Amino acid sequence: MGILHEDVVMIRQAEKEGEASVITVNCPDKTGLGCDLCRIILFFGLSIVRGDVTTDGKWCYVVFWVIGKPKTRWSLLKKRLIEVCPSCSSASGISYYRSDLQPPKPPDVFLLKFCCHDRKGLLHDVTEVLCELELNIKKVKVSTTPDGKVMDLFFITDTRELLHTKKRRDDTIEQLAATLGDAIITVDIELVGPEITACSRASSFLPTAITQDVVDSQSVGNHKGLLYDIMRTLKEYNIQISYGRFSTKARGKCEMDLFIMQADGKKIVDPSKQNSLSCRLRMELIRPLRVAVVSKGPDTELLVANPVELSSKGRPLVFHDITLALKMLDTCIFLAEIRRYMIGDREWEVYRILVDEGERLCVARSKIEEGVWRMLMGWD
Repeated sequence: MGILHEDVVMIRQAEKEGEASVITVNCPDKTGLGCDLCRIILFFGLSIVRGDVTTDGKWCYVVFWVIGKPKTRWSLLKKRLIEVCPSCSSASGISYYRSDLQPPKPPDVFLLKFCCHDRKGLLHDVTEVLCELELNIKKVKVSTTPDGKVMDLFFITDTRELLHTKKRRDDTIEQLAATLGDAIITVDIELVGPEITACSRASSFLPTAITQDVVDSQSVGNHKGLLYDIMRTLKEYNIQISYGRFSTKARGKCEMDLFIMQADGKKIVDPSKQNSLSCRLRMELIRPLRVAVVSKGPDTELLVANPVELSSKGRPLVFHDITLALKMLDTCIFLAEIRRYMIGDREWEVYRILVDEGERLCVARSKIEEGVWRMLMGWD
């Protein structure tokens, strides 16, 4: 018998707090499937502590052991995982892969704009609401007026593809209003044209702290999204995994074995390709994101660079983690924006944040850089 649609992804929730839940995926294989699955798991705030992958090039069997939030929406997670799996159908007792004949239509972009009275942690609170609603932030422009008001512009897409409906917009505004409370002045959501995202790619100067490839002798340790970073790299190199095993160890260590091949099923025998892949993986393991705090005239600017996948998606929850780290450091944001830049031959999503120093910067710049980096790596 063919595999039923709902059986493509199975989730067994942990019986006790602190134990791992088990996610099993059994579906046709495709290059980059592991990356897509890991990205969704990361988006839902879960950490993969163990994984097994087996495939014959046509069909794959994947098991992830995950630990995360007690309020994880498991049914929604299952739905999102199923959506990225190649289609399965039953015909004469045989399941087969049906590839999509056309690329997916780019999602509609909406402008969320609101004005409110400023307070510490406000930007993170808004970002958290958007994440919970599965609204993806494509671009943001945040500014503070001299009289203590904040004008925020969020360009967002809707994972659920319902933001064009009045109910979805009203629900979003209602949740934002509940979070912001008396601080809110006005809030509105409207559809904008595709030219908005097209002009989000910037060419202005970036400091070398962000643009330079730096790999030192630092040992590779476990970090949040590590498996996603590896899978994303293999996807970009058009490489498939025939068998893989991943597990976390004590003191932030991890162990991984991957048996890989080219998408055509051939071995990677070219030494130059092997070296290129090895260097790239090492870079992604040590420095999957780039973080720097620099002087911008009299101001302090925090920059975070996030690599963009070939599918034009960036690592999830980066802006969420940045704003959370700054909130925990009791550091206010004066101005923030997200734009796409070409650094070398790769596209990056760069977050540029001017820190509100007031009379003087209360938190040392090194502490800001360290705090944001540790939050992004999941070490806090």
